[in-house]
Amino acid sequence: MGFPSVEEQMKVIRRGAEEIIPEEELVKKLERSIREKKPLVIKEGFDPTAPDLHLGHMVSIRKMKQFQDLGHTVVFLIGDFTGMIGDPSGKNEMRRRMTREEVQKNAETYKEQIFKVLDPEKTVIDFNSRWLAPLKFEDILVLTSKYTVARMLERDDFQKRFREGRPISIMEFLYPLAQAYDSVALKADVELGGTDQKFNLLVGRDIMREYGLEPQVILTLPLLVGLDGVEKMSKSLGNYVGINEPPGEMYGKLMSIPDHLIYTYYELATDVPEEELPRIKQQLEDPSVNPRDLKARMAFEIVRMYHGLEAAKKAEEEFNRVFRQKELPSEMPEYVYDPAQGKVWIVRLLSSAGLVSSNAEARRLIQQGAVSINGEKISNPDLEFVPEPDTVIKVGKRRFLRIVIPQKP
Repeated sequence: MGFPSVEEQMKVIRRGAEEIIPEEELVKKLERSIREKKPLVIKEGFDPTAPDLHLGHMVSIRKMKQFQDLGHTVVFLIGDFTGMIGDPSGKNEMRRRMTREEVQKNAETYKEQIFKVLDPEKTVIDFNSRWLAPLKFEDILVLTSKYTVARMLERDDFQKRFREGRPISIMEFLYPLAQAYDSVALKADVELGGTDQKFNLLVGRDIMREYGLEPQVILTLPLLVGLDGVEKMSKSLGNYVGINEPPGEMYGKLMSIPDHLIYTYYELATDVPEEELPRIKQQLEDPSVNPRDLKARMAFEIVRMYHGLEAAKKAEEEFNRVFRQKELPSEMPEYVYDPAQGKVWIVRLLSSAGLVSSNAEARRLIQQGAVSINGEKISNPDLEFVPEPDTVIKVGKRRFLRIVIPQKP
């Protein structure tokens, strides 16, 4: 099968891209690829620092899928070696080093999750320990000789820490060099990354030249803003949508994003055709159009991508039942209560049932008026009560629990 024309490929590649550096080099690479009938090598590295991927990660993984669909070779690089160093990008202090066991465990979960988007038959999965681990100290000295401390200190985060007298370890300087060496080992034509990776990606171009290779083109993508509408999506900030989350939870979270993010999510997180995006933007500016309807379509599209059509339909129906028609969910977790226990402390109940992560969170939510029992809000975190059969407890907007009392034989 032949490649699409350069113009057709560039139209796909530009969608959602922040920068292509330099674009004219990418055009030349595509022209040569068509002429020689040889796919480009598209690389992106992921340090397995957490076990779960979220929609923020999928922005660039979906861009990899677009390159894959255009006929190019996609390398999903798991940074099992660099993960033990820790990427200093955007960090104000040194990161905790991960153990090899932590990194390997997380890497296995990545392999399972990426095939929700990427084609398993066409995806090359590699680990950078394959070439970084065997390097001798002499090889590392050669690598470090190809970049200067002055260039490293051009990084905003290093500059800031240096000015403030915060420690910067030599190991952190090695991270961009190790990532750059990945591109040398793979002979990458294009490397993808978030805007926060721009410095590291540019180092890759420089180091490839130093090793006598044609430098990679870099393509940066915006960082997807999380559910809070302010910070980038992050599990540690709790503003994320995990791709392995249940369909109903995913749909509900997406319906909670601020209206100003709707277009961004359409562009970066859905497969809605490029031609439709201007019309969506126009509708969002039209006061006669309810943004909630556009948000509902966006949520449906994303759930469908990761869980399938039937799951998306069910999630939408359930959301409408609970949030528009103010009915209870048709299915909810159950908590078995034994009357012999006597009174139950509400905080302990919420915590043991898994509705909150801690007693402290339970107390905070109760004091904020986010907890109700059978539709009545409670405000006293010291409340103790005897549950009735089928008592329904609601926490926040989307968490429900039904109390079940086993029948006596």
